Amino acid sequence: MNAVIEAAFNRAGAVILTLLVLSGLGLASYIEIPKEAAPDVDIPVTYVSVSYEGISPEDSERLLVKPLEKHLRSVEGLDSMSSVASEGYGAVTLEFAAGEDIDLLIADVRQAVDDAKPDLPAEADEPKVTEVSLSLFPILTAALYGPVSEREMVTAARDIKDKLEALPGVLEV
Repeated sequence: MNAVIEAAFNRAGAVILTLLVLSGLGLASYIEIPKEAAPDVDIPVTYVSVSYEGISPEDSERLLVKPLEKHLRSVEGLDSMSSVASEGYGAVTLEFAAGEDIDLLIADVRQAVDDAKPDLPAEADEPKVTEVSLSLFPILTAALYGPVSEREMVTAARDIKDKLEALPGVLEV
């Protein structure tokens, strides 16, 4: 190890040149990397929920969650699964390995839920499969306040809403 350090001190010019070249390559790479202001990030997470009014949390686990878990374990690419059973309600959250095709995963989850339906009580509501999508979460939240009447505040809010919706790239306000 000492030999490497001594060699670096004896060749200070080469070390500085190497440092400058590496810094230049890093800067050039940073400039060339494509950047997106609002990237659509696909999170491979799916949420399956089913309700059955009037049952206890223990019954919810036994009648709703366990049958769903049994069939959802067979879905390819499953990374982890967690469940919640409460009064009249059961839910299973599925997390998949990053880089998986989310559309294919959703189709596989829907198929597994369809396979689990005969094991669920007939009185239970239809199971819902929900994909977690970051594009549905708000990016900006704003509040208006001031010493004006409610009518003026609502008018100002509607004007701001119309102007924001007119901007390119704004989906909904």
